Amino acid sequence: MTYGGSHGYEIIVLITASSDEEAEKIARTLVADRLAACVNIIPGIRSIFFWDGKTQDERETLLVAKSTASHMERITARVKELHSYSVPEVIALPVTAGSPGYLAWLNETVKRVND
Repeated sequence: MTYGGSHGYEIIVLITASSDEEAEKIARTLVADRLAACVNIIPGIRSIFFWDGKTQDERETLLVAKSTASHMERITARVKELHSYSVPEVIALPVTAGSPGYLAWLNETVKRVND
């Protein structure tokens, strides 16, 4: 296993979208902009959350993006530009370990923030 990468450390970014179409638009943009090496799209999730003073129950699509911590600010800004929600979910979890080949590919695929 490998720990950490050349861009600080790797992250998994969770993003919910209102539809499969919105999720695909966000996923394609993050990969095209080299802000994420890969984005999985998981349709048909059910989200129960508190919003506008009441409990909401909605069908959403989940995106699971693989990137580096140095890209989080730009990922968040890009998602806000593309998203239909006024407050989209964009949260990151650190990758504590992974296969060396995959982590090397991830770090080679996403561009450096200053590039």
